[in-house]
Amino acid sequence: MREIMYDVSSIVIAVSLFVSMVVAMEIGFRLGRRHQDRTSEVISENSGAIQASMLGILALLLGFTFSLALNRHDERSQAVVNEANAIGTAWLRTQLLPEPFRPEIRGQMQLYVDLRMEAALLDMTRQEERDQLLLRTDEAIDQLWSHAAAAAAQEPNPVTTGLFLQALNEMFDAFGSRDAALARHVPEMVLFLLYGTFLMTGCVMGFTAGLAGQRNSFATYILTGLIVILVFIIIDLDRPRRGLIEINQQSLISLHAKIMQAKDSNAIQDQRP
Repeated sequence: MREIMYDVSSIVIAVSLFVSMVVAMEIGFRLGRRHQDRTSEVISENSGAIQASMLGILALLLGFTFSLALNRHDERSQAVVNEANAIGTAWLRTQLLPEPFRPEIRGQMQLYVDLRMEAALLDMTRQEERDQLLLRTDEAIDQLWSHAAAAAAQEPNPVTTGLFLQALNEMFDAFGSRDAALARHVPEMVLFLLYGTFLMTGCVMGFTAGLAGQRNSFATYILTGLIVILVFIIIDLDRPRRGLIEINQQSLISLHAKIMQAKDSNAIQDQRP
């Protein structure tokens, strides 16, 4: 199921969060001023203790969510490297295939790498294009496997076609793992819990300031801004290929350039008399 906040810009969420926090503090301050005359010193001290506890809970949630988002980001980065390595191994082992099948399978491998490169650069919000690209990738996988199976049937050698089939299986597994890693991110319920805790903390901070008869200091707003920046980083880490923090695709880019160079070299050789 598509999540509510996924298509909303991270900047819009961060700005809305800051404005919501300021509004919550103002509401809390006015409530505190209203009860200021009927509040004892003990209640004021308890309110300060509650404020400290709320800030502690907020810090705990922020740390947990940041760690979760960072782990997801690291998993996606590692998935890119794993897939590039798997494709590179399968590409090298095409040289072990019997001659009637080798050129055809190498051509299909080049098409497959083109598709994976296109997927690496496609914005995750363009869902229709992504679905079409995944469909074309599945078709390329079916063609690759059928030709590899035909080559294995003609030459059932575990050292040649057997090694290629093994590499092909690992390449397909890497594709599935990387595609699944893109769909794994921080559950939206955790983000809503964080947002609710953020607002309640702001309200308690404003209420405590209202009981004291003084508005929140400038340092309070600096703290609020820092928390909002941290939330922005969490959301940006959690959104692959659509935010400021992007996954490094260099391993796949380098492999793509290497395979395309081999394709150009083969084309030049075919043109020679």
